[in-house]
Amino acid sequence: MKKMLKTAVLTTVTLAMIAGGAGSALADGKGKGNDKNDNKHGGNAPYSWNNGVSGKNDNKGASNISFESKGNMNIIINFSDLKGADVEWAARYIASLSGKRVFEGFEDGTFRPKEKVTRIQAITAAVRLMGLRDKAESADAVNTRLNFKDADKVKQQYPWAVGYVAVALENDLFSEVDASVDPDKPADRLWATTLLVKALKLDAEAKAKMNTKLTFKDAAQIPAGSVGYVAVAIEKKLIDGFEDNTFRPNEAVTRAQLAALLDRTGDQLPGEEQNVVTGTVTGYPNNNVLTVNKGGVPTSVTIDPNAFVYRSGVRVGLGALQPGDVVRVKLVNNIGIYVEVTSATTNPNVDFTLTGRVYSYESTDEKLTKIYVNTAANTNDQPVVQSFAVDANYTIENGDRMSLIAGRSITVSGTNQVVKKIKVNW
Repeated sequence: MKKMLKTAVLTTVTLAMIAGGAGSALADGKGKGNDKNDNKHGGNAPYSWNNGVSGKNDNKGASNISFESKGNMNIIINFSDLKGADVEWAARYIASLSGKRVFEGFEDGTFRPKEKVTRIQAITAAVRLMGLRDKAESADAVNTRLNFKDADKVKQQYPWAVGYVAVALENDLFSEVDASVDPDKPADRLWATTLLVKALKLDAEAKAKMNTKLTFKDAAQIPAGSVGYVAVAIEKKLIDGFEDNTFRPNEAVTRAQLAALLDRTGDQLPGEEQNVVTGTVTGYPNNNVLTVNKGGVPTSVTIDPNAFVYRSGVRVGLGALQPGDVVRVKLVNNIGIYVEVTSATTNPNVDFTLTGRVYSYESTDEKLTKIYVNTAANTNDQPVVQSFAVDANYTIENGDRMSLIAGRSITVSGTNQVVKKIKVNW
């Protein structure tokens, strides 16, 4: 019999099954995009979000997750324009920030990773990262009378940002010598770095490091009063230099680059640990639930079907995680949207059993070689597909190969992700 490959149906597999490129340092995103801001908030708001949207996806090529938080919110964590090695490295950071509504995409389903960031956009994102969004959008903050020279411009052109500027000022995100907000000015690497070191409340530490000798070839371009901020940012692994050992302090930051910087900063903010689960994987994922040993306590974490999963620097499906892997899971409303294997185990001898529904399979000479199992909780849910190689001496209980029709309940079992037995659940 001819080899049967049911690959066409696999085009609907969730994005968690798509393999992407390896991650990269902040300095690796060097795009020079100049896409026009055409969002529906008048062209001035740097981010758009879909408050109150339920069960609707008008974002071309983007994937949404829905959370119950202050009403239904449809949040995009995977955008239609994150293709190509020059931007894929930032996908994990963008997903994390968008999931927390810190730094979001546009209503057309794009993120525009190569677009340059303005200072007002960066200030807004920093305030949100600090958990001060509600305060910045309160009536008191919005009605604040700013004392900056360009306060009238901010109020007229960016009325939504007045509260963010006020809260940023209260939290020492501005320097004592800042006379203007300069909302339209591009946020360069040095300015953005300083902003986020301030967001971490590390001013005193930065000032103590002002005499640090930076080893970048262009260190002379970094003002003496900023050296400490760069030193702290490097030490905290918020930002990196470029491969040619330059820092390029005056280079404008792209949205992708800022996403990386923001996410690394957010990981170090007080209280962030409650949104992260770290531990050792104790068994293969089942029905999109990952069980890890966290401090000696078995902990089950539900992973979103569109989550970003990285193992050995490569984006993989959730099913690629191995018992013994040490993982770090970022949560949004207790749902995992980003999983990173921080220490990959060698191939262990681990038995597994998984119940789901037949999605498809591959065979040759009437023998199964690979089977795809849909582990979504309900038949109408978006498929969550895990793939398994099939042992040459496999057995089928309660049926035969012809019983493996799409949607039929099965239980597969074996060792090290290789199926040795398939049980048909009639």
